[in-house]
Amino acid sequence: MALKVESLSKTFGKQKALNKINISIEKGEIVGLLGPNGAGKSTLMKTIVGALKVEEGTVALDGFSVEKSPLQAKKKIGFLPENNPLYLEMFVKEYLYFIAQVHGLSKQRIEEVVAQVGLTPEVNKKIKQLSKGYRQRVGLAQAIIHQPELLILDEPTNGLDPNQIIEIRNVIKEIGKQKTIILSTHIMQEVEALCTRIILINKGEIIQDVPMEVFKGKYESLEQAFAEYTA
Repeated sequence: MALKVESLSKTFGKQKALNKINISIEKGEIVGLLGPNGAGKSTLMKTIVGALKVEEGTVALDGFSVEKSPLQAKKKIGFLPENNPLYLEMFVKEYLYFIAQVHGLSKQRIEEVVAQVGLTPEVNKKIKQLSKGYRQRVGLAQAIIHQPELLILDEPTNGLDPNQIIEIRNVIKEIGKQKTIILSTHIMQEVEALCTRIILINKGEIIQDVPMEVFKGKYESLEQAFAEYTA
């Protein structure tokens, strides 16, 4: 799986949200997408998954354009947005069955993904009865149920307590052994624990795109690097 973003630009009114973004991500990479609020991270992710229209430039997965071949491209993408949109009145198994039907998948695949994200003890509960950590597991399950090659996670541990953060981090680490992942987060420990590469975006432009070890070798901490590049 290869993701190619070329000369991608996006404007909202008079504001340039993205300005000639170029990214190439290969199979097996876990990429940390960092930047201050309003930098363009969410706009970039939503454009990659097809939730926002490509205005200028191209986004392609394995050669399939998100704009020209949306069905083929979207089959290769799983997305967990920051505000995880779950149907709280549905049972976990019922919700995942609904998602599986949308993708034309079997009940066996539901059982596989439930085990993969550690949802087995909670599968017969309503989603509203779950802790935030388990709700995020449901979100991860819906994002990977169709076995996408690229997984995009927007603030996957936001609002979780320390134990829940560790649990979700471990789930993501396991998933990352088989998938390409783009992870957007403000939690630098998360990035250090999971990512092999850093893309730093500010004011709609990429200002750094380097392997994790380069950042670690140059700065005392990711917080220091983040502050220096985004001040």
